[in-house]
Order: sequence, then C-alpha cells, then structure tokens
Amino acid sequence: MTNHVKVIVPGTTANIGVGFDCLGAALTIYNEFTFTQQEGSSQVEISVEGNEAARVSTDRSNLLYQSFLKLYQHLDQTPPSVAIHTKLGVPLSRGLGSSATAIVGGLVGANQLAGKPLSTSELLELAITIEGHPDNVVPALLGNCQLTVGEPGNWQIAELQWNSNLVPIVAIPNFELSTEEARAVLPDSYSRGDAIFNISRMGLLLRGLAANNQNWLTTALEDKLHQPYRQKLIPGYEAVKQAAIATGAYGMVISGAGPTLLALANSSEAENVANAMSQTWQKEEITAEVRCLSLDESGTDVIVP
Repeated sequence: MTNHVKVIVPGTTANIGVGFDCLGAALTIYNEFTFTQQEGSSQVEISVEGNEAARVSTDRSNLLYQSFLKLYQHLDQTPPSVAIHTKLGVPLSRGLGSSATAIVGGLVGANQLAGKPLSTSELLELAITIEGHPDNVVPALLGNCQLTVGEPGNWQIAELQWNSNLVPIVAIPNFELSTEEARAVLPDSYSRGDAIFNISRMGLLLRGLAANNQNWLTTALEDKLHQPYRQKLIPGYEAVKQAAIATGAYGMVISGAGPTLLALANSSEAENVANAMSQTWQKEEITAEVRCLSLDESGTDVIVP
C-alpha cells in the first residue's frame, strides 16, 4: 500500500453543441494533485499553487478533499491524515471541467492510498454521483471523447473516434460563468421540433468528428437546447463565432456551461482561427487566452514514486 501518489487529471470540454450533459472530450490541459499520507487519522493539510490558487478553499470544504472523503465513506473506512497539494493548470469556473478534475483526482488519490479497492467502473459511478452528470468526469478519468448514456448503476460509455487533424481551439475569457447561472436560463420544456433538431445533429456530429468532415460538422455543431439561451450570458459571443468561421473554423460552441468558447478546425487553419477569436474579443474589451489544444488520449495518470 502506497503512502504517496501524484494524480494528473485532464480538463475537459463538455456538450460539444448538441451533446448536452452526455458528451465530453478530454483536452491537453491539466490539474495535478499530490497526496501524502500522514500519521494519525482524519487530519488534512491542503496547499495550492497556480494563477488562481488564492481562490481555492484550503479547508475541509475543498471539493478535492470532499471527493477524497467520499471514497472512504463508500468503503466505510476512516480516512487517513493526508497532505494534499494542488498544481492548477485548468482555469476555474470557465467551462473546462475544473470541478471534474477535483472530483476525479480526489477519488483516484484516495483509491490509491486505500490499496486500489475500487475498479474504474466503480470510480466512475462515484464520480458521476458527485458531479450530477457524466459529461465531464467520464473523459477526465478515461481520456478521449466519450458518450455516456444511462442512469445510476447502468451507465453505458462509448468512446468516440476523433480525427487527428481536427483541432479543438479554446478561447478562455477573463470572466466567469457559474454552472448554476448557466442552468438557470434554460427552459423547463422544449418543442418536438427542437428535440428532432438536436437528435438528428447528434448522429451527424459523431460521424463528423471521426471523419473531420467540414460540411457535417458545420451543421452538427448547431444546437437548440442550451446554447441559444446561454450565449446571451457571454458578451461578444456572436462576433467571436463569426470571426472563427470566417477564418476557417467549422463552427463554434460553448464549452461546458461557458464562458469558454470552443471552435473546431482543421489543423491547417487552427492558428488563424485562434488569432481571430482573440482579436475579436479584444475589440469587445475582453481579454481572452486562446489555445490550440489536442485530445488527451490517456485520461487520468497516476504516478507512484
């Protein structure tokens, strides 16, 4: 049984347009969590480094530690004393799955210190229960692009093919949008037409991601369930979208609950798209970090010295 472990968890982009609450992809952006077991029981020391470190709780309310505790509660065991260090690489409250990294990191770290009693599927079940939906935590743990359908105790997870020439470009603005606020603007019901609109495009999106087919993706990235309502919460949304498309993007969507925006483009056009998105937001007096990323194929990585 180990008493020291590092857990590296990728950030994620969820929904990808029509895949609301069920589709997500792991990206090459990471949070690192180090767990060191101490003498005694149930004591915790939490430290954080990174640009937004001051905003992360270092008491027992910390989501990473709460997830760590959840695993021991699931095992009906007393948690050990532990020192936890976080190295932030995923921006907070921006729609890139920062909370999912904490949930997955806490569960995986605890499972390692406990001697790995839980399987990957059991860890996924706990992670989805804590998060409330599977679209971020599943790719954060498994990597790649994942479609998750079902209900507690019966999740069906399908790994999807993502063409290697298809580049995810994230534009991360210098303002936040909470998941609660983004969910509050959604309607309680939708028309049959809107449901059919999204169902048809979901099938096309899955084919388009695999084939890197511009026509399929341009149509498939449209959505009527959440983006028409949430885009009003993101200043400059329409201008950034038009600039991305004008410079070669197949389309642009809201990453997770936002406000980060995700454009998809062929590798040959990705840098042009990124520059256009950044410059357009600057005209709106919004500073944004725009990055051309890749799909993370390995998911959560565990390093035991």
